[in-house]
Amino acid sequence: MNAVARQGPQWALRMFCAALLPALLLPQVATAQIGYPSKPVRLVVPSATGGGTDILARVIAQKLSESLGQQFVVDNRPGAGQMIGIEIVAKSPPDGHTLVMAASTLAINPIMYRKVPYDAVRDFSPVTQVATLANVLVVHPSLPVKSVAELIALAKQRPGQINFASAGIGTSPQMSVELLKSMAGIDMVHIPYKGTAPGVVDVLSGQVSVMAPNVLTALPHIKAGKLRALGVTTAKRIDALPEIPAIAESLAGYESSQWYGVLAPAGSPREIVSRLHVEIARTLRLVDVRERLAADGAEPVGGSPEEFAALIRSEIEKWTRVAKAAGIRPE
Repeated sequence: MNAVARQGPQWALRMFCAALLPALLLPQVATAQIGYPSKPVRLVVPSATGGGTDILARVIAQKLSESLGQQFVVDNRPGAGQMIGIEIVAKSPPDGHTLVMAASTLAINPIMYRKVPYDAVRDFSPVTQVATLANVLVVHPSLPVKSVAELIALAKQRPGQINFASAGIGTSPQMSVELLKSMAGIDMVHIPYKGTAPGVVDVLSGQVSVMAPNVLTALPHIKAGKLRALGVTTAKRIDALPEIPAIAESLAGYESSQWYGVLAPAGSPREIVSRLHVEIARTLRLVDVRERLAADGAEPVGGSPEEFAALIRSEIEKWTRVAKAAGIRPE
């Protein structure tokens, strides 16, 4: 009889746990050795307070402050299509003490503007994708359609006669409809507004027939019967609107989610990026955080830095194709 057998199964289990413990503590040990974070961390939000990016940033900042023992301070720096705040982080020291909570605009701006003061791929070390937020394809109730398929059929019957609103050129509501147009082979006329709210107002009044605002904005009007929801833009149905099909159910392969994620400046130490990813992913598994995101129609993600980097590259490629098909040229 060997030594393990003589000691019994409890002794073997203790030995296994003792061997496993150092591996579980590696992220903590690595970050302790480099002294991170050694001072308050600035989490830049490149948009105004109160929006989806700001809400997510404040949830994450609070939890990271608790778990890492330093304050994570949200710093709102809106302007220039979010480029002001994003540029600040791109040009900050790569020591993990300046981060950005970016939205999908990060990948769209290089397509919409000739002069972008950062490279969305080369200038950042992606940490993790935090969440996705669906847009909802809605129509004014006077438009005689009740499904995505019926909207496509009507648009083919009336090419160039149906208008759709957006929050502005290059915004997610515009690009969601542009992707639909491209994949379905239809022609609808884009009416850009200076923000989501004025666009929604004109759809509510019937001045414009179609829009794809985010679920948080659209939900009250859908429930009140003032807007008719045809489909959500995520690949699958969402908990906030379980009865509304995904557009992909009518148009295979369609997906146009707004996404949010944390990035550090390029060249940030791998140990710091890894530690931040572990802590944010843990935060996104907390019940109170998941409930908060679900209430806002967002789905938590928490994928690896490599997965987030791949998403950014794929988004740039996808929206470049969509912009070309729509005849959108950089300003």
